[in-house]
Amino acid sequence: MKKSVFSSLCAILMFFCGSFVSCGQKKNKPAATENLQVQNPDLAKLNRVLSSMSERAKNVIPNGNPEEFLADLHRVLESRKNFSSEDLSPFYLIDKNHTVGADYEPKNLVHLEKNDLFAINKNNLSLRPESYEALKVLAQAAKNDGITLTVSSTYRSYEYQKNLFAYWVKVDGLEEAERESAREGTSQHQLGMALDFAPVDDAFADTVPGQWVYKNAAKYGWSLSFPHGYEDITGYRWESWHFRYIGVEACEFQKKWFGDVQQFMMEFLDAWEDKL
Repeated sequence: MKKSVFSSLCAILMFFCGSFVSCGQKKNKPAATENLQVQNPDLAKLNRVLSSMSERAKNVIPNGNPEEFLADLHRVLESRKNFSSEDLSPFYLIDKNHTVGADYEPKNLVHLEKNDLFAINKNNLSLRPESYEALKVLAQAAKNDGITLTVSSTYRSYEYQKNLFAYWVKVDGLEEAERESAREGTSQHQLGMALDFAPVDDAFADTVPGQWVYKNAAKYGWSLSFPHGYEDITGYRWESWHFRYIGVEACEFQKKWFGDVQQFMMEFLDAWEDKL
């Protein structure tokens, strides 16, 4: 059975004659536990944050050194300097339970023009500058392999998403719409950091561009938001075409420590920031 990071935390702390709450305390050596946590308070914080997460999230975290985990985490947090400090964090948690307001619009949205790197099938597409630049790098890499990516959807306003969700309710009914579309204020698209490649349906996964993106997107900082088999976690069915730009460091962190599930990593980062 795969050990969780809790086992590693426990083993390391016991090596220093102590342990975290989740592993059970060494009653005869409480001072060692306290000293270790004083020496590195991030270990105590890591235990608190992991303890607050769902069992399913905990179970995907592989065996590893907590100090290595923390080093990787701080690289991710440091990578925020590559994003505008005047806008929401690239790791902003948005889902069915975490929202943005009707008045939120990313600053300095960049309009996507027709170009030689990638195709667009609409004229009103836009992204945050960081995402736009990352899209160009991703598209160039695809071009180098003889593949042209087509972008179908990018930033959506609160009002646009409200109307879109209402449309799908009329077409498919509320229950199915909840699986397929986000309510207003809960969509990654409103952040200006997410996009949909075309075609926007399950067939994308079987196309040459779809297979290339699935294999290579993370190398360029793009993360699949709604993976197969995690509808109970993300709230949405598998969407092979929907990717969010979070940066290379975060993609590596997600794959190494969170089973390559974006939602688990975002929940962790949100809890980490909340428990400062």
